[in-house]
Amino acid sequence: MKARRSLVLALGATLVVAPLSPFAQQQRRVWRIGFLSPRRRPPSLDSDYYGAFPRRMSELGYVEGRNLVIEWRFADGEYERLPGMAAELVQLKVDAIMALGPPGVVAAQRATSTVPIVMVVSVDPVGAGFVRSLAQPGGNITGISNLAGDLSAKHLEMLLAIVPKLSRVALLVNPANAAHATVRTNVQEAAQRAGITLLVAEARTSLQIESAFVKMTRENAGAVIVALDPFLIQQVPQIAEQAGRLRLPSIFALREGAEAGGLLSYGQNQVDIYRRAAGYVDRILKGAKPSDLPVEQPTTLELFVNGRTAKKLGLTIPRSLLIAADKVIE
Repeated sequence: MKARRSLVLALGATLVVAPLSPFAQQQRRVWRIGFLSPRRRPPSLDSDYYGAFPRRMSELGYVEGRNLVIEWRFADGEYERLPGMAAELVQLKVDAIMALGPPGVVAAQRATSTVPIVMVVSVDPVGAGFVRSLAQPGGNITGISNLAGDLSAKHLEMLLAIVPKLSRVALLVNPANAAHATVRTNVQEAAQRAGITLLVAEARTSLQIESAFVKMTRENAGAVIVALDPFLIQQVPQIAEQAGRLRLPSIFALREGAEAGGLLSYGQNQVDIYRRAAGYVDRILKGAKPSDLPVEQPTTLELFVNGRTAKKLGLTIPRSLLIAADKVIE
């Protein structure tokens, strides 16, 4: 009996002093993720597409307050604040940085060459110097590119289907977003093929948005394409209101534009993108290297049509667009 008791005690002591297995260590670790956004913080993460990231992380086993800390950083549309925020995240020794849009990726890239960076919706990441190639990123950056540059020509095509006599179209861009040079080139080429004059209007502040629409009116723009940009996204209500007041048909890259009163939106499903970005973070936390994770492109595009706005503008939406629409707002 004494021998058996001694064996049990010895085994118990072994269990106490034995080091935790790698799996157990992983389970007990608290991961810290930086979330670097050029936008302002949404009033509710649950109702914003940003909320898809922590929800997906939770599904993957990472729960805020238990084994996950998300360091949220929002630049409020002031892109010059991003470098300082990125440096702060690096100093906090985050395990990875979610960098949103080209401005966020540029800031994170300049802040670190070692901390894994997951870029979200970056136009032409190869041309921007973020990765060596989509298949083999080759550095500490990987993630999801976007199709905004490629879709901008499609936006013009959709406007022409609704406003066939369109002769002058405005493109609203943010001069602080380097990716808009690609968007501008693509729309210009499409406009030239269609025999349309392109008017480029720039805005990086709320006041400049108002001035941009004054310019569109002065130069007789017949419609406006709103380029995808974090600052312009946060100003969607203002942009849609201005377009409506001036009776300008407008098209956005995100559904929020059509929901706010714009005529159309056509672009990537943002909820899907942020869920996929969480998958990148999960693989990195489990040991994968960004250099070995191919950059993905969006697979889900959605078309929203605002029927109420079309009626106010006296426009008829072609049946082909109505059939293709994911949602028609009546």
